[in-house]
Amino acid sequence: MYKKINSWGKLTSDIILYFSMVISTSTIDEYICKVKRFMKARIILSFTCIALLAGCFKPWKGFDEHVAPQEPDYSKKEAWIALPWMHSEADTVPPGSGLKNEQATAQVDVFFIYPTLDFRTDEWNADIQNESLNKRIENTSIRGQASVFNGSCRIFAPRYRQAILSSFVDKNGDGQKALNLAYSDVRKAFLYYMKNYNKGRPVIIAGHSQGGLHAYKLIKEFFDTTALKQQLVAAYLIGTHVFKDSLKTLKPCDSATQTGCYISWNTVKWGGLSGRMGEYFKGVCINPLSWKEDSNYVDAVYNTGSVNYKFNGVTEHEMGAACRNGALWINSPKSSGYFPLFGSYHIYDYSFFYMNIRTNVADRVKAYIANH
Repeated sequence: MYKKINSWGKLTSDIILYFSMVISTSTIDEYICKVKRFMKARIILSFTCIALLAGCFKPWKGFDEHVAPQEPDYSKKEAWIALPWMHSEADTVPPGSGLKNEQATAQVDVFFIYPTLDFRTDEWNADIQNESLNKRIENTSIRGQASVFNGSCRIFAPRYRQAILSSFVDKNGDGQKALNLAYSDVRKAFLYYMKNYNKGRPVIIAGHSQGGLHAYKLIKEFFDTTALKQQLVAAYLIGTHVFKDSLKTLKPCDSATQTGCYISWNTVKWGGLSGRMGEYFKGVCINPLSWKEDSNYVDAVYNTGSVNYKFNGVTEHEMGAACRNGALWINSPKSSGYFPLFGSYHIYDYSFFYMNIRTNVADRVKAYIANH
């Protein structure tokens, strides 16, 4: 009975929205445009809801009762979702942007770790041979996030047995075990990269969300208190909360050209978040419009370009931003199609500031090379 009532309520709200568009439309072309925007919004919101619901459910069996998917072999190209000599979505640039993929001549590498994109609830860790998941990763994170580095860096992105979404809310220890398994893959991939591909080159460590968490663990284990720190251009720990002074020697970047430091932010609506979500997205915040760790508001005029989920071009001056209460507060985007989840713009952490990040990577690479 509840499902029937709920379905009627949903249908009623859709009909109201539909007729409100018709009534407020003066021409048939305008009407068609509004319908297209409405359907696009429904699709994006539906996908977001599926991800949210996936985070609320977890496998029936505990982590120790599951057989983990096969461990990746990083000596094989199939274990990498992006390599400089292998065509991938990391080679892509937004159409009409005038940007170029410069990996062939880059003097610096980036080791990039993609975010959580496995929304299943039957296993604790992803299988890197899951074709539909791999396609999702390629068409979202690798194209829309990792590609931001292709103007200045060779891109290395390993496939790994990522922890499922519900690992982050599990309170029985299974989620942490899943995350530990995921990091063991990332760690193994990084060691393989350093031994076989790096050849003493400067490196950027970067990731988003779960990938940002693993990136943080990498710099803590391999760079913070070791000689390898000298090879670190910077770490982009985006979409994960990093607590200040949690690292011994590596500090937050506080200028656009500082090197040997890290950058982090979590994007939320203006006014911030409250409760548990507010605490979860609270941490070190570097404003990607100024590259400073301060609370000054930076106007949208300094936002040089955002990309949407279709990756079909660049739009300038989408929003301004300010670091407040440990999160990056933004104005509402000027373009339609961007939807916050309970006030969080987490999935757009890279997208909103795509061109600013791309320019900043080039600036830090130039500064590092000039000083080494």
